[in-house]
Amino acid sequence: MSDEIVGRCHGSDNAAPPGRACDELDTHLEGAPVQIPTSHRPTPIRQRIDSVIVSLISLCGLILPSMLFGTTTVWGQVNSFERPPIDYLEAEVDDPVARLAERLEAGEVELEFDGSHGYLRSVLAALEIPISSQTLVFSKTSLQLQRISPRRPRALYFNDDVYVGWCQRGDVLEFGSTDPQQGAIFYTLEQSPATDGAEPPRFIRDRGTCLTCHASTRTQNVPGYLVRSVFADAAGYPILGSGTFTTDHTSPFEERWGGWYVTGEAGAMHHLGNRIFAKDDRRQTATATSSDVESLDPFFTTETYLTPHSDLVALMVLEHQTQMHNAITAANYETRLALLQSFEMNSLLERPEGFISDSAERRIEAVADGVVRHLLMCDEFRLTNPVRGSTAFATEFAARGLRDSQGRSLRDFDLNERLFRYPCSYLIGSESFAALPDEVRGRIMSKLTAVLDGSDKSERFNHLSQNDRRAILEILRETRPELWID
Repeated sequence: MSDEIVGRCHGSDNAAPPGRACDELDTHLEGAPVQIPTSHRPTPIRQRIDSVIVSLISLCGLILPSMLFGTTTVWGQVNSFERPPIDYLEAEVDDPVARLAERLEAGEVELEFDGSHGYLRSVLAALEIPISSQTLVFSKTSLQLQRISPRRPRALYFNDDVYVGWCQRGDVLEFGSTDPQQGAIFYTLEQSPATDGAEPPRFIRDRGTCLTCHASTRTQNVPGYLVRSVFADAAGYPILGSGTFTTDHTSPFEERWGGWYVTGEAGAMHHLGNRIFAKDDRRQTATATSSDVESLDPFFTTETYLTPHSDLVALMVLEHQTQMHNAITAANYETRLALLQSFEMNSLLERPEGFISDSAERRIEAVADGVVRHLLMCDEFRLTNPVRGSTAFATEFAARGLRDSQGRSLRDFDLNERLFRYPCSYLIGSESFAALPDEVRGRIMSKLTAVLDGSDKSERFNHLSQNDRRAILEILRETRPELWID
């Protein structure tokens, strides 16, 4: 999304001015999935020709990483994730929301509607998403932008694989759900009660509109997620020309959370949260008053939300998790594309079946490096004083972790100098990581092991002490032994 995580029609840096919603908004609210016109889809023959052309270019040493495909480059028309082997728009998915939809259709579960929040509480319970994960964003940069303002922020909830967006008086709930193979899949659920004899509520999958914002350099050029920080005015609109920040665990605090509410303590590390900007002050840094907030009551009526908080620690986890998801998806896509193109060239060049070309090997090696850097929190912003959230989020998050015989978990927090006590992402235990093709997952684990056992002494990993490396390796060996493949 833009500065949030889920949605189907997000604002850009040039957001719509007051009173003018996105041109496609009415179409989205109809709930009908957007279909790509058949005339715009390449024929199977054309797909194969395009793929062979790219393979020939790679063979000649002109490496064009497929993570650039689908962007504004000319070669984005040659091969993209909307075509095989990814086939993002048409391939079957098996993400948590898709599974819940199947259970609803089979009558195995029912969603309850209430007059205050619609299906929100029921959906969060069904997807096992904690209420303590609530974060609040007031910038007008998502589907239901006319429902969002500093007085009525949008609420976001998440667990390891699913993100849910709710607006006061909103027409739909918005979902981003992570499929192990396809990455971020986007859905809406209409916020209206089912009448007697009517069909139960139905999740509607987006068929490409969301990718306008959710498949760009901000998401590592795959269908993915992002947290963005903007300079929002008194109505919630991003100030034109002021710029934005895509934030993750590497971002300086002074760039984070513009357009968001933040509760908790950051001390001297000021951020952009809890602030309204005007054109003449948008580059001013936040004050301690806006950075340490325990109650949001002075800003808006909090009683209408499931909790009156927008927890600082939840926001920090959200920033790390979104880009970690994207790195895993990018490695999945790039490996599948590289292998397909290499295998297609085998028959043309009379090479053995299953032979992997040097160019494909280099592409897979590059994305494996990227995943390892994200996993081990390279370039993480160093906290200069302790931070604290305002809810039980940190305790509940850590409690879900697998623990080794010494009681250690990758979900344990530090919050004094860095986010996690043991800086290796907990998403190494996700379904998405497990679903990576063996060709890239094996490389990732080999590289990771070399860093943790001290064989790899690269400067990029100097943030890890010997004790850090040993602890992470011990935790992984004991709690995730299946990660090491033969």
